[in-house]
Amino acid sequence: MYRVIIQYDQEPDATAYAGHAEVCQKVPGSSFRHGKVFGSPFGAPTHAYYAEWEFADRASFDAGLASAEFGATLADLDARGLARPASVEFAELA
Repeated sequence: MYRVIIQYDQEPDATAYAGHAEVCQKVPGSSFRHGKVFGSPFGAPTHAYYAEWEFADRASFDAGLASAEFGATLADLDARGLARPASVEFAELA
């Protein structure tokens, strides 16, 4: 499996992010999840909110990230006035 891991410094407006999540769920070949970060084993958490896409394999990951739907997610984030993520990383699950 492959993941796109997104972390935000601040928790976004719930209503605006719910609409954004609908756009994110349209990325082909993926599952999209998001939620509040509530703690850390090392004191206060570094980030306040996270989101992720999960893809079954590398071909799905590559196709999803190359899709118009994935490209539309950043434009939608900006259109809704939501803050850009603090980090975006890609991971391969063993």
